[in-house]
Amino acid sequence: MSEDTGTAAAPADNAPGGEPLPHGIGASLPSAECRAKTEGTFPYAADLWAEGLLWAAVLRSPYAHARIVSIDTSHALEMPGVHAVITHEDVPGDALHGRRTPDRPVFASDVVRHHGEPIAAVAADHPDTARMAAAAVIVEYEVLEPVTDPEKAFEAEPLHPDGNLIRHIPLRHGDPEAVGELVVEGLYRIGRQDPAPIGAEAGLAVPRPDGGVELYVASTDPHADRDRAAACYGLAADQVKVVVTGVPGATADREDASFQLPLGLLALRTGCPVKLTATREESFLGHAHRHPTLLRYRHHADAEGRLVKVEAQILLDAGAYADTSAEALAAAVSFACGPYVVPNAFIEGWAVRTNNPPSGHVRGEGAMQVCAAYEAQMDKIAKKLGVDPAELRLRNAMATGDIMPTGQTVTCPAPVAELLAAVRDFPLPELPKDTPVDEWLLPGGPEGAGEPAAVRRGVGYGLGMVQLLGAEGADEVSTATVKVHDGVATVICAAVETGQGFTTLARQIVQETLGIEDVRVAPVDTDQPPAGPSCRGRHTWVSGGAVERAAKMVRTQLLQPLAHKFGMSTELLQITDGKITSYDGVLSTTVTEALDGKELWATAQCRPHPTEPLDEAGQGDAFVGMAFCAIRAVVDVDIELGSVRVVELAVAQDVGRILNPAQLRTRIEAGVTQGVGAALTENLRTPRGLVRHPDLTGYALPTSLDTPDIRIVKLVEERDVVAPFGAKAASAVPVVTSPAAIASAVRAATGRPVNRLPIRPQAAVAQ
Repeated sequence: MSEDTGTAAAPADNAPGGEPLPHGIGASLPSAECRAKTEGTFPYAADLWAEGLLWAAVLRSPYAHARIVSIDTSHALEMPGVHAVITHEDVPGDALHGRRTPDRPVFASDVVRHHGEPIAAVAADHPDTARMAAAAVIVEYEVLEPVTDPEKAFEAEPLHPDGNLIRHIPLRHGDPEAVGELVVEGLYRIGRQDPAPIGAEAGLAVPRPDGGVELYVASTDPHADRDRAAACYGLAADQVKVVVTGVPGATADREDASFQLPLGLLALRTGCPVKLTATREESFLGHAHRHPTLLRYRHHADAEGRLVKVEAQILLDAGAYADTSAEALAAAVSFACGPYVVPNAFIEGWAVRTNNPPSGHVRGEGAMQVCAAYEAQMDKIAKKLGVDPAELRLRNAMATGDIMPTGQTVTCPAPVAELLAAVRDFPLPELPKDTPVDEWLLPGGPEGAGEPAAVRRGVGYGLGMVQLLGAEGADEVSTATVKVHDGVATVICAAVETGQGFTTLARQIVQETLGIEDVRVAPVDTDQPPAGPSCRGRHTWVSGGAVERAAKMVRTQLLQPLAHKFGMSTELLQITDGKITSYDGVLSTTVTEALDGKELWATAQCRPHPTEPLDEAGQGDAFVGMAFCAIRAVVDVDIELGSVRVVELAVAQDVGRILNPAQLRTRIEAGVTQGVGAALTENLRTPRGLVRHPDLTGYALPTSLDTPDIRIVKLVEERDVVAPFGAKAASAVPVVTSPAAIASAVRAATGRPVNRLPIRPQAAVAQ
């Protein structure tokens, strides 16, 4: 999907024949910035510039765990061109920050808790000078033994004043004495996936005459970043302004304040604009990753394969700091049984601190890890019973009205069986038996070393679910303003466009509601009311809902004079293709004529129904809504070399309502591809807590050559009545589901258990 960034949208495009493209909800309206981005002219954070600019560099710890004995900045300060060197002693406000728990230091002071933790920052007149000055800061360390095994964190010495345990959730649902005729067990490990940002992480800080500072960064939650920065700088919130620059896609990497906070400190210290552009290595060391997870499962089923009880232990490695680990654990525990009916469930979940790199929000956090495990368990049950894996899943599929293990009733549409049947019945890809051997695309690529005789094909299934919006009492509110003047509508909303298509959706909403083609979305900054973070489909639901309400209020302002003049209510008037007509045809005019130079505007909020925290037994209505997905994977495996090629992924997804067909399909395809990386190649290795090969050579992202045929075979449009437009988030649930489906297919091809992601070659070699 092309990515919007919240900058002003251009007027409507025209089709090649000169006719206007379709507009409004349901049309494949293109992004206003897609051309600039494809041509390489779109301004991202790394492109920022200011008069009198200084360059920043950050000194980071080479150790995963160490005590800081001393820090000597004198040599760095003496270097020509260096304007400032700052450490923990130069933080005037709060020395700790965090997205939920303020437990992470701006600069390490006494103890280093992970590889790459910031120690000092430098501002100089040239980027090379800044990097050399940072390297000239002398730090004396007393190296300590790192705690890198999350299982050992329970008994290890506390790594943090708050202890090593971040959260424990014991979920209790049903009868603990229930047993099934069939019992299967498994131990599963999920690796550390990096969000791998598309563009460089960068930012610019500009001091203000009033003693404040402006931060130009690719933030996904500008108001939260402003508040953290103001607390760190010892300033009032209104003295710090965050301006969102071009965001080239975002997950955890755009939500890490460790890049932003030193910038403002340096700008305030020097009185000059300061810019920081992180290297790829710094990105790997600094931002959060997907939680590595250890999972133990025991499934009980009856003789027909219907689930009786699920028991599980889930251990999330949070790394050095809490970040979003409490929320990720809640998702993992709540969705530990998957989209299946489970009358009895007993889940123990923990999130612990270690000396590994920090973990945080990455698409489908918590849900992705458990999906890989519970789907492996479903394959084991099917194999023991000799039942088709798809049939076994159908016998247990969740539906609307069922009860989750948290005790929450599934009130949203849950067409799980329909989704699974769609991918099961979709025709399988043809075998290459009639293709000349020298044209076969073998696992390992066209030049793969394997032999065709060693290739086995496997078919597997995955069913996944994710939450929509925040959970456990999170206040999901957003505010939007719609203004109309001189035939142009402007949307003002602090919802950051991270690639999810919000600015395009906002344009479509206003076009449909007001009949105005030229709709622009204002750039985002913290002078606007807050809209919250860009994650879990929030802005499609909450910010889109706020835009819709504001647009409808403007619509009423527009139509009321006409309705009064003709003695009818505004409900009897409709706006279509820029024309206002009455039900009886008496009134017919254009929107432009009705505006007659007037300026109209309205501000509205959207706040979904409240949720509640999970109680001491893991029970509670914690989620606003859920989305579901079914994927059938077809893979070819070289059973001698263990190499895997994903041939095809057939996808059926619960989308609520299709708002922009082209964007939706592209979001699903992108999510599936991210899942392919988690399944086969992406694993940030951290022996003894040290990030190994922090670059895109050592960390293997899937490319276009690794992307299989993705067949979107069904999109179920069953509207969620509590969601604006009835739509559901689209990109997270295929990320959650595709790794499980690929692992299932590899199991089918090899007969091996495949209990680890990413799948290692030795796990795909047939016994």
